[in-house]
Amino acid sequence: MNFLQFETSPYLLQHKNNPVDWYPWSDKALDIAKEKNKLLIISVGYAACHWCHVMEHESFEDNEVADLMNFYYVSIKVDREERPDIDQIYMNAAMLTTGQGGWPLNIIALPNGKPIFAGTYFPKQKWMQVLLYFADLYKKEPEKLTHQAEQITKGLHSVEHISLNEKEHILEISIEDNIWENWKDKIDVDWGGRMGAPKFAMPSNYAYLLRYYKRTQNINVGSYIKTTLKRMAFGGIHDIIGGGFARYSVDAYWKVPHFEKMLYDNAQLMSIYSQAYQLTKRPLYKNVVEKMANWYNKEMTASSGGLYSSLDADSEGIEGKFYCWTYDELVTILGEDASFFFDVYNIEKGGNFEHDLNVLFRTKDHEYFMEKYQISNEVFQQKLNTIHSILLEKRNLKIRPATDDKILTEWNALAIKGLCDAYKAFSQKHYLEKAENITHFILKNCKKEDYRLDRNYKNNTSSINGFLPDYAFFIEALILMYQITLNEFYLQEALHFNEYVMAHFYNQENGMFYITSDIDTKLITRCIDSSDNVIPAANSAMAKSLLLLGKYFDNVEYEKISWTMLNNVLNEAQKNPAFYSNWAIVLDMHLHLNTELVVMGENALESLKQIQTNYLPNVLIAGSTKESKMPLTEGRYISNKTLFYVCHNKTCELPETDFHNILQKFG
Repeated sequence: MNFLQFETSPYLLQHKNNPVDWYPWSDKALDIAKEKNKLLIISVGYAACHWCHVMEHESFEDNEVADLMNFYYVSIKVDREERPDIDQIYMNAAMLTTGQGGWPLNIIALPNGKPIFAGTYFPKQKWMQVLLYFADLYKKEPEKLTHQAEQITKGLHSVEHISLNEKEHILEISIEDNIWENWKDKIDVDWGGRMGAPKFAMPSNYAYLLRYYKRTQNINVGSYIKTTLKRMAFGGIHDIIGGGFARYSVDAYWKVPHFEKMLYDNAQLMSIYSQAYQLTKRPLYKNVVEKMANWYNKEMTASSGGLYSSLDADSEGIEGKFYCWTYDELVTILGEDASFFFDVYNIEKGGNFEHDLNVLFRTKDHEYFMEKYQISNEVFQQKLNTIHSILLEKRNLKIRPATDDKILTEWNALAIKGLCDAYKAFSQKHYLEKAENITHFILKNCKKEDYRLDRNYKNNTSSINGFLPDYAFFIEALILMYQITLNEFYLQEALHFNEYVMAHFYNQENGMFYITSDIDTKLITRCIDSSDNVIPAANSAMAKSLLLLGKYFDNVEYEKISWTMLNNVLNEAQKNPAFYSNWAIVLDMHLHLNTELVVMGENALESLKQIQTNYLPNVLIAGSTKESKMPLTEGRYISNKTLFYVCHNKTCELPETDFHNILQKFG
């Protein structure tokens, strides 16, 4: 019997009609494996994953394969987005044993869950060979597999072990210069991002480098950021018609993506393009953010107020069909404007992708087309916008990719952060309203009385206890909500969630935080994430928030914990900064977050809104529109006045009343 029919995860439900006797991850599945002395198959993926779909069609829908799996194994399907704890353990196993990972992730394990084999996608015949090989070996020489499982599990414990660094680093600005020196040879100066393919957007990389560029004005850093953001916006990875970015490109040029669109990528990229706009005022960045926000509203927002998780890569069984166009199709739609559009987006008669399809992929700046067609920039942009609108209308008639409509606390928290950054940059109320709606959705539906968070929400219910990323990114989001609204409720909520994390996730031995709570069922190892990837490590996010909350609430202990965490990873951050870039931001904050701007008065929000259109990464914003008891605001409210307090390391200058003087200091 296939037990996935009772689940809410869209990924698990995709497999509910497979002839495989799938179980969701549960004690029941593990108990049956032990009772029947069968090996486990643990197959991990996610709803938008193209190669997950391919392996399902080739193997898991095939009766011959299903018979083997059902006879010799107990098979478990895992949605990696719902259970990042399970995914991390077995992805680490794959990296240890094969040196590579990805999804689908397919594990063969002992009945106790200890892995003996790990791989990703397998064609049908190869998968059947693997199944028969391990079934036979388990029958004839089980002790070999037991030994292998113990060795891999030891390796997993070693991977997850982070020692307390009892030797404290001396914080110096030169460390940041060393980080850039160790980083600069690994970047692609022509196309942006990292060298080579595939090419993933790495938002925390760009977030740190923006800070570094702001302080140093290093021309090479500035050029790299500009190139990366432009090439991503011009590339096929960016849905120029409907807004939003695909997960990654398969090439080194951002041209052809795997077309799945994930909330977490777009949430973080909204932050980056907004911050880059604050610093440069480039219209391209504003346009990217506006399109992304429209995409949120039209395709990703649930009636409950939360945001869905992703859109599939495939439609009608073909990857990218929804987003791509044939040459003849575009000729019919665009008529006399077709040749202009083909020129801008590199459209080819036989297609620039597969199945005669064209990805919209731009390589030249607007100046080139202004000169070639003898038109102004305004005419060029207007012409493109008109064509984009026509194509969007036509595309809406196509069969859409499937939506993964589960709502995840972690990813929605990242979206709140992105919307807060957009509100800072553009001062447009709809960004704030959207951020408020999502924040209150989480507080209403995923928060419990003791400040425990649930991770997921689907069909009016949440069923999975929250993991560290859910708390870490929501705490960050609440701090940002305070900074743009001066509503102390958000800051107090952040403090309460932080206290819950300290009570249930903290590792006293090394000063870091586990991914899983102490109330969760134990797995074969309890993971600690330390390196930053496309989504930063929850530990680096916690280190940022602890430092901020320490300053807001005058809590030296929080600041010390943040420093201990940074000290533990600083050697690795210097050696491999691309995978420790959020930690590099923590370093930057410890070095440079020494200015506080406190805005007090009934009109404080209007003044703050104008100030925050500037990029101020190391200015701690506080304030209130009324009397306040917070450490930075207490005793500073005077009725009918707007006062600005500029402080350095908690020592304040005399209050300013002239808003223009403040703009000169921070503008």
